[in-house]
Amino acid sequence: MSFMATIETLLTAEEYLALPDNGCPTELVRGKVIPMNVPGFHHGELCAGVAGPLWQFAKQRQLGHVITNDSGVVTERGPDTVRGPDVSFYSYSRVPKGVSPAGYPNAVPEVAVEVRSPTDRWPKVLAKVSEYLDAGVDLVYVVDAQSRTVFAYTADQPGTPLGLGAEMTFPPPLDGLRIAVRDVFEP
Repeated sequence: MSFMATIETLLTAEEYLALPDNGCPTELVRGKVIPMNVPGFHHGELCAGVAGPLWQFAKQRQLGHVITNDSGVVTERGPDTVRGPDVSFYSYSRVPKGVSPAGYPNAVPEVAVEVRSPTDRWPKVLAKVSEYLDAGVDLVYVVDAQSRTVFAYTADQPGTPLGLGAEMTFPPPLDGLRIAVRDVFEP
């Protein structure tokens, strides 16, 4: 009886970035390329409900970059993981003004926002939240369309549910920004 060993090649973040676009969204998880579904219309609407006011606030005050469309964030090295938050904010202290990295920045955002799709299972969503926080993201919001609730996570605070009557608040330098949860779900 012979045994054949399978050697799996794990990709680095840089190798992953250099892959050709196959037309299917993916993330890199511990060196492995993981396919994802293309989100639907409502998902995009919820992303815009957060990104719009965040972008306007940051731009008016010259605070930093607001990024959308699952732009990559390296959350782990060796093996590498690259996640794509739906919305993220990088202050100019983390990514200087006028700098737009061609690849992934050498910093993580202060804020990451994930919109939970109907096919997303909570254990996987929470694992992603933990990765962001462990990498140094200050605040992670999870927007859950099914319950019409936004959950706020920090390294010191487990998920705090914010219902339709609550407001999303943000850490410095975004202090002062408030987004009504109702406005995210009812644009």
